[in-house]
Amino acid sequence: QEFVTVLVRDPRIQKEDSWHSYIDYEIFIHTNSICFTRKTSCVRRRYREFVWLRQRLQSNAVLIQLPELPSKTPFFNMNNPNHVDHRRQGLQEFLEKILQDALLLSDSRLHLFLQTQLSPEDMEACVSGQTKYSVADAIHSFASLNRRFPIEDEERKKGKNDADSDSESSSSGLGPSDDSISCGCKASPASEES
Repeated sequence: QEFVTVLVRDPRIQKEDSWHSYIDYEIFIHTNSICFTRKTSCVRRRYREFVWLRQRLQSNAVLIQLPELPSKTPFFNMNNPNHVDHRRQGLQEFLEKILQDALLLSDSRLHLFLQTQLSPEDMEACVSGQTKYSVADAIHSFASLNRRFPIEDEERKKGKNDADSDSESSSSGLGPSDDSISCGCKASPASEES
């Protein structure tokens, strides 16, 4: 039976400049759904990117009533753990509901949002065919930079790189590991199978 697990977690304050900061959240996906290019992925997104995603999905599926995002309140305090966690829960509920709709799952923007770190502008360019890479290429390319999870084609990797295959660590000590360029995602207990 198909499943899609989505977790929104690990809020972090990011500085844009000396005056402006924002919070981004880790979005972890684990699935066996044929709708997804990668079965496990992890990206970081901020609230305004969720707003963009909802607007794009709504414009492409006008007959569907999309779930609401947590409201953008002028009193939101990123240093208040209750405010941050309330927003995190709202973003997770939003994605859980979105991922239950087959029509919305067919939107390439949703997959780029969940499985790449492309900006909204770059996602739009990719979906409209204005890039040299396809949606699937973008997802595979991002995944190849973020090898924090067991790779789906593990046998192929073993054949290419026997030196690292016996190590449980993702770093061989021979240079920068893939971990150093990842989005800081960590494996989820929900993603480990007995």
